[in-house]
Amino acid sequence: MSPHEPVVVAARRTPIGTRGRRLAHLRVEQLAAPVIGAAIADAAKATGRRVDVADVLLGNCMGPGGNPARLSALAAGLGIGVPGGTVDRQCGSGLAAVLDAATAIRSGDDRARIAGGGESASTAPTRAVDGVAYDRAPFTPAGWPDPDMVGAAQDLADADGIDRTRQDAHAARSHRRARTARDAGRFDAELVPLGGLASDDTIGVAEPVLRRLPPLIPGGSLTAATATRISDGAAAVVIVPRRLTGGAPGLAIRAGAVVGCDPALPGIGAALAVLDALASAGVGVDDVAAFEIVEAFAAQSLAVLDRLGIDEADPRVCGDGGALALGHPWGASGAVSMVRLFSRLVRAGAAAGTLGVAAASIGGGMGVAAVVEVIR
Repeated sequence: MSPHEPVVVAARRTPIGTRGRRLAHLRVEQLAAPVIGAAIADAAKATGRRVDVADVLLGNCMGPGGNPARLSALAAGLGIGVPGGTVDRQCGSGLAAVLDAATAIRSGDDRARIAGGGESASTAPTRAVDGVAYDRAPFTPAGWPDPDMVGAAQDLADADGIDRTRQDAHAARSHRRARTARDAGRFDAELVPLGGLASDDTIGVAEPVLRRLPPLIPGGSLTAATATRISDGAAAVVIVPRRLTGGAPGLAIRAGAVVGCDPALPGIGAALAVLDALASAGVGVDDVAAFEIVEAFAAQSLAVLDRLGIDEADPRVCGDGGALALGHPWGASGAVSMVRLFSRLVRAGAAAGTLGVAAASIGGGMGVAAVVEVIR
């Protein structure tokens, strides 16, 4: 292994709050700064050395601009000499930021990077052109398919024949797993309580309730429970070169991939990115012990698993529940996936050499994935 191999040695996140609820009064940097501080403290304790931060890279999709990563670095007290950069790959932004930080370390820079994401949907500004407000910027130029995410997920469900029964069961399984994990305390070590919120506020929808919900699109199969809630939250990891881990356990970032796909069916992007990243790492789906794939919609998640040849009930996939139960703070969700892998593998005591995968599909027709390996 290279001494410059990037290794995640600390990983933290906020509880995820539904837009307009307990975290609604906090801006992006107010969400991210406490998480950055907690992750740095964890890294210093684990490695036995001061963490010399070279840069802070955070994903963000819908914030106010002004480079939220730099705001977060200053708010976290890192000092005026620590820069920040904001990454926008929509729902894959947080994981893309992790891969960008890993690339900088792999190139030979021995200083640590903070990477992750933050999203405050509650404080996102209204955007307008010529005085006319719009919900989102286009994902594609004129003349290309540019479906909204609900429509894209419904189109994918129709194209793949993923019916409502299967979607409801997938969402119920995500909530069931998340409830079990929460009650067992498996989220505790990764969480930074904030704004009076100590745990994710969306966990707990039961399957009988799911079955009674009306479709989001008349005649469709998606419902409010098989689509993730719009959320507020942040996540951050500390990445250092392997030679500076001080023997601390962590996740070595073996490979990563960012790919494009048909913008008419953006939900499949994660599957293509996973296959690309696995090929780069020289391993296969069956070699992976834990997957964290952002569950933007039940239909989208199922379509990805079908393409990867993974059974939808496989306990390797979002074993403690996914975004359908925890929530989906867009720019942070990919980083949340990396935090979850850290807890499921490093904190849970998985053996050295154990592999994990984090991935997300991205609006506009893209996907991002990372392959990580436990070191001890």
